[in-house]
Amino acid sequence: MTEARSGARWLAEALAGAGTSHVFFVDAILRRTLIELEGLGVRRVLAHAEKAAAYMADGWARVAGRPAICLAQSVGAANLAAGLQDAFLHRSPVIAVTGRKPPSHQYRNAYQEIDHDGPFSAVTKARARVEMPEELPYLLRLAFREVSEGTPRPVHLDLPGLQGEILETASLAETPWIEPRHTRVPARRPPPDPAEIERVAEALAAAERPVIVAGGGAALSGAHGALRALAEAGPVPVATSLGGRGIVTTDRPVSIGVVGTYSAPPANRLVHQADLVIFVGCHTGDQVTQNWTVPPPGRAIVQIDVDPRELGRCYPGALTVLADPVRALEALRAVLRPRPAWRTWAERVAAAVAAWRAEMAPLLASEAVPIRVERLCAELSAVLPEDAILVADTGYSCIWTGTLVELRSPGQSYLRAAGSLGWAFPAAIGAKCAAPDRPVVCFCGDGAFYYHLSELETVRRLGLALVVVVNDNSAFGQGLVTVHRLQGGRPGNPDEIVRFGPTDFAAVARAFGVEGIRVERPEAIRPALLRALASGGPVVVDVVTDPWPRAPEPWIPPS
Repeated sequence: MTEARSGARWLAEALAGAGTSHVFFVDAILRRTLIELEGLGVRRVLAHAEKAAAYMADGWARVAGRPAICLAQSVGAANLAAGLQDAFLHRSPVIAVTGRKPPSHQYRNAYQEIDHDGPFSAVTKARARVEMPEELPYLLRLAFREVSEGTPRPVHLDLPGLQGEILETASLAETPWIEPRHTRVPARRPPPDPAEIERVAEALAAAERPVIVAGGGAALSGAHGALRALAEAGPVPVATSLGGRGIVTTDRPVSIGVVGTYSAPPANRLVHQADLVIFVGCHTGDQVTQNWTVPPPGRAIVQIDVDPRELGRCYPGALTVLADPVRALEALRAVLRPRPAWRTWAERVAAAVAAWRAEMAPLLASEAVPIRVERLCAELSAVLPEDAILVADTGYSCIWTGTLVELRSPGQSYLRAAGSLGWAFPAAIGAKCAAPDRPVVCFCGDGAFYYHLSELETVRRLGLALVVVVNDNSAFGQGLVTVHRLQGGRPGNPDEIVRFGPTDFAAVARAFGVEGIRVERPEAIRPALLRALASGGPVVVDVVTDPWPRAPEPWIPPS
């Protein structure tokens, strides 16, 4: 007969048994459970904002390949939901747990509480209310199953009690257990239909200029090796979405780079010229396709995805393969029939990429002051460790790092914000918690860093060896030129819309007890980065840059 446990002990044992090493939260939620978790070896990471806790969980999940846990009490539930947008858009397995006031408080203007279904419905794959404590075992198992099966996305569990205390103080007799399959993603690797693979092989055999576009789903599947093997056997050039960046190292001849609205000029042009485009684990949205013009409508398309809802969604008539990307790529490699024309095409692709890099070389070596961001990217490329995790914020931070920071080692990983400004710093904390032995570098603008400056106290408290590189230009650089163009010759102050600061973030970091290094000249960048990487603790490298240079802009097909 199973020994009864308190709800707090049951939940703690279930989470620890599922491989949870950290939980991310803002007090006050599940205090009894958090106390139990310490004795089970699970680190409790107290954040300073619910959004930051969600971002930390997202970063942890992407690196650990496991469902992550973030927590907030009833009052903070809407803030936690807001933080799940990136995890939802990037297909990240995060379980968000909140408390809600008891039934006797519902529909009676309970203090600071709103209905939780509304805020969570847009950013979760599934939601469940635990009405009675005895429902917790099967609903928690449901949450792990939903978050890990098919396309991983956040799941929300709403517990009884402002802090979940109604559940924690109950007695549960069931054994704490989560099915092992659902403690990792992907939970399953469905094989492809051989007939579908044969049709793709026939399409490839008819193509002269094929390309692969790998997305976040391919990275989530761990398709790096399978994709490289297929690409180099062809050879078939590979472009990626930002979420798939790093799946092929940037120094490989088959590497085209990031494609879409956040790409370097040759990438879109080359994918547009292809006569067959194979999307692997890529959702074919507006960003990766330059608003569905790259590739153009009518081009031969293949889609490989584990989610049937994505197949043919944006490119009707595509050949589709419903399968885990690794299994599909391996099957396709087994029947691949390379053509001589492919090598000619691959050489043309490599020459175009090399020509663009040569064009950028003077900017990468620029001695200008204020510092050009191209030089910062070149210096970061030169010192980034072979097993580093680079975490980039949204907007220009994604464009700069996605086009100009080289990822030359298969051991390097790239995590990007799916749209939420300020995501990268807390996500990098989560990534470092998941991979304590790997170097983690966060790259963000000053506009993004302002969002969660308070988490400097968190990295100091945790003692994390995390490097934060701040592209400090006292502006929202991505919009600066546009705002001034819209202002035209009219009187007024356009800078009021996009300029702020200046702020010495190195001094701010030191005020939090974190090492800060201020860099104002290009020759000082590399020594500062090397010092930060070797420090063994958290370091903010505040690099003062010029806000006016434009990041690489994508090639856009003629209308």
